[in-house]
Amino acid sequence: MDFQKVKYELQNIISGESGASYDALIQTVASHLRSGKRAGPMAEEKHQNKAKETTKLVEIASTLDLLIDHIPEEKFIAKGAEQKVYISDEKYVIKLNDAIYYASWEDYFYNLLLHNYFFSDTAYQLLGFYHKHNILYSVVKQPYIKADRMTDLEKVKSFMLANGFKNKRLNDYCNDQLGLIIEDLHDENVLTSSEHLYFIDTVFFIKPDLFWT
Repeated sequence: MDFQKVKYELQNIISGESGASYDALIQTVASHLRSGKRAGPMAEEKHQNKAKETTKLVEIASTLDLLIDHIPEEKFIAKGAEQKVYISDEKYVIKLNDAIYYASWEDYFYNLLLHNYFFSDTAYQLLGFYHKHNILYSVVKQPYIKADRMTDLEKVKSFMLANGFKNKRLNDYCNDQLGLIIEDLHDENVLTSSEHLYFIDTVFFIKPDLFWT
């Protein structure tokens, strides 16, 4: 793998200069959100500003007509620490995510774009936002994967290593050449179907000092 080429492609996608069709709305919202912000704030500063960022994101969603009024609770199928999952049809699920794992909403959108680049078979499509009880959720659509066996985490480790990501601890991986961290690749976030691994929930983080150089 030509890591420098991949890094250049990822930088363009994160910057909104290229990408697949399902990336377009994510890039648009991220661009509006970072407008006027200085580049590369520290994680601590991002946490401090997240409430203001959420307020701005609600305004952006309203302006772009992206606020969703109703979520069909009868289609709820699962809940994790950071998201709720609803069945859409036989091919897709809808996920509501409050970005709790991320220091900022901007980091969350970067995660979606990175996921879509590396795991396009389970790409996220941003549908809009749901605002309820003062909590803002992104609403994304993703292909529905039905597992037919338990995932062998050693196969996940081998797959990630073949793609330049070294296992650091438990189910967390790092690629210093790309400046990326990916966490939480346990057997509920990586499913196996017909001998193929499907990464359905990823948590990507950028290491700015390595990623942007």
